[in-house]
Amino acid sequence: RWEENSGYSPSTLAVNIAALMCAAGFAADRGDPQTARFFEDYADFLECHVEAWTVTTAGALVPGISRHFIRIHPVAPGDPEPDEDPDHGLLQVRNRPPGEPFEFPAKDVVDAGFLELVRYGIRRFDDPVIADSLRVVDAVLKVNTPLGPCWHRYNHDGYGQRENGGPYEGWGKGRAWPLLTGERGHYELAAGRDARSFIKAIEGFASATGLLPEQVWDESDRPEYFMYLGRPTGSAMPLMWAHAEYIKLLRSARDGAVFDRIPSVAARYLGQGRRACRPLEVWTFNRRVRTMRPGWTLRVQAQAPFRLHWSGNEWRTAQEAPSAGTAAGIDYVDLSVPPDQEAPLRFTFFWTEPGRWEGEDFTVAMDRGPQRH
Repeated sequence: RWEENSGYSPSTLAVNIAALMCAAGFAADRGDPQTARFFEDYADFLECHVEAWTVTTAGALVPGISRHFIRIHPVAPGDPEPDEDPDHGLLQVRNRPPGEPFEFPAKDVVDAGFLELVRYGIRRFDDPVIADSLRVVDAVLKVNTPLGPCWHRYNHDGYGQRENGGPYEGWGKGRAWPLLTGERGHYELAAGRDARSFIKAIEGFASATGLLPEQVWDESDRPEYFMYLGRPTGSAMPLMWAHAEYIKLLRSARDGAVFDRIPSVAARYLGQGRRACRPLEVWTFNRRVRTMRPGWTLRVQAQAPFRLHWSGNEWRTAQEAPSAGTAAGIDYVDLSVPPDQEAPLRFTFFWTEPGRWEGEDFTVAMDRGPQRH
C-alpha cells in the first residue's frame, strides 16, 4: 500500500477480497449468478491464502513471537512461478541513507496493513495472528507523544526528516504518520473499545490551522529545525488521506461501528456458519502454480475460451473439458482432485476461437506436506 514494492501484502489482499465480494453483489443484482459465483470463488481463493502468503513463521523482531503478518512478500510482477513462501525473500527498502543497508529479510519488515482485514470484515479483531502481529507492530513501530500514540509506516523506512531534523532530500528516516493513529482507532472500535483518545490524538497532531500532516516528529525536540515531538515535520500538509481517515473515524465512533465494514464480506467470513477455507487452487498464465493439495479443486483460468486437455495418470488416459465463460472476460475449468491422488495433473489448452493448440504441457504436482494456515 506504500507504492514502493510489488508482491503480496495483507492490505492489498484485504482490498481485493472486499472488492470481489462487492462485484459479486453487482453481478447478482444484474441477474448473472455465474459471474457472481466466479467473483465469490476468487475472493475465497484469496482469503484462504492470506496467511500462507503473508504470515511468517520465522519472525525474529520480538522474542517469543515468530508468527506474524509481514509488510509485503516481494514477488516480481513478471514472474509466472513465484516463490510464495513468506519466510523467503529479500525486500528492498527505498530512500535509505547512502551507504546504509537497503535489503532486509521480508519476514522481518512489518507494517500494520493487516488491520484492513479486520476493517472490512475478513478477520476477527481477536484472531490470534492479528493479536500477535499487533504486539510486534507496537514493539517496533509505535511512538508515544505528549499528544497521543502514533506509528511509523514500517521498520527501516527512509522517507522522512533526517536524523538531525534536517529536510528529506532523497533520503532520511521515516517518521510517525497520524493517519495510522486513525487506522488503529478503527481497530480499537472493532474490538469494542473507545476510539475517542485516538480522535483527540489526531486533532493534536494538526497544525494551528487544522491541517493534518503526512508525518509528525517522533524524537526529542530540535528547535533549530522547528521539530517538536508530535508536531508536523516538513512533510506534505494537508495529507488528504489523513483527513479522510479522521473523518471516517469520527463517523465510525458516532455509529459505534467501523464505517468501512462491508456487511456481505463480514457475513461470508465472520458469520457463525463460516465454512472452512474453500479448498480451491487457481492456475493462470501469470501464476503457474506448481503444487496443490490432494482433495482440493484446481481452477484453470484464461482470458479466452478453451478446451482443457488433461490427465491425472501420466497421460495413460486423457479427458477434455470445455471452459465456462464469465462477464469478466475470464474462462475457467474446474478439476476436482480426489484426496488419494498421487500422480500430478498434466494439461494443455486448445484455443477454440483460433482453433489451435497451445503447444506446451503444464504440470501441477500433489503436495502432502504441512499446510500453512
